Amino acid sequence: MGTAAFLAAGVMAFGAGCLARSRYERDCLVTEEYRIASEKIHGPGKTIVFLTDLHNKEFGKENCRLMEAVRRVNPDAVLFGGDGMVAKRGNSEIRIPLALLTGLAKEFPVYCGNGNHECRLLWKSDIYGDAYENYRTTLENAGIRYLSNEAADLGRDIKIYGLDLPKSAYLPGTGEIPEGLLKDALGEPDPERFCILLAHSPLFFEEYADWGADLTLSGHFHGGTIRLPIVGGVMTPQYQFFYPRCAGNFELPGNGKEKSRMIVGRGLGTHSINIRLNDKPQVVVVRLCGI
Repeated sequence: MGTAAFLAAGVMAFGAGCLARSRYERDCLVTEEYRIASEKIHGPGKTIVFLTDLHNKEFGKENCRLMEAVRRVNPDAVLFGGDGMVAKRGNSEIRIPLALLTGLAKEFPVYCGNGNHECRLLWKSDIYGDAYENYRTTLENAGIRYLSNEAADLGRDIKIYGLDLPKSAYLPGTGEIPEGLLKDALGEPDPERFCILLAHSPLFFEEYADWGADLTLSGHFHGGTIRLPIVGGVMTPQYQFFYPRCAGNFELPGNGKEKSRMIVGRGLGTHSINIRLNDKPQVVVVRLCGI
């Protein structure tokens, strides 16, 4: 075998191995925990499960493995960061996210925010018809708090806000949002309570912190698709390469005396580029406690 043929065979074998590994990882499910302390939390605290970017993925029949992973945590609430479905080229199957979220709502309080795929159903109602309203109404009828530029209480110490980002936030590259978007959409955050913000894209952490979010929960970037040691995520759905906030826990100075934190979940599913390498689907557990 000549050198060129040998190299070609090696490249093909490597590619096949990566695809096989990706197929394996996409069916894995890992639970990772973060602990956050705040003076605003009193009493025993709260445990939250954060799920995002399902994109119609099923872990076992009727998502039984994902349901069981949440049950093992036994959280005080489940927060969903959006992108339950894939809204693309006029097709949108909402059965899988509806089944998961309504199933969870039978056992736990559930709060939902919008991702770009839910918003796409709304923005392009001429294509998707009443899919968005059907989705939202079904969830609300199941007792789920649907937070589209709205807020809801979780006990007496925590307030959850759900922000709808505009189309401009999801443009290829860095995206952008209008100045004052959060205040216009959500008003002022409650200074006496621990404010959790569901904001689908992590690109605008500085704006979230300046507004007054104590904790932002984001996703959207699927962990960077391929994660490399030290470097982190390789590529986002907005065609950014090596963006540092693809997944993990981040901090910035807040607008109060405590830091503002952001947890970016790696998500559960994929779409378009259906690859995960060193980037297993993730159930995020956040344990909130007092100081």
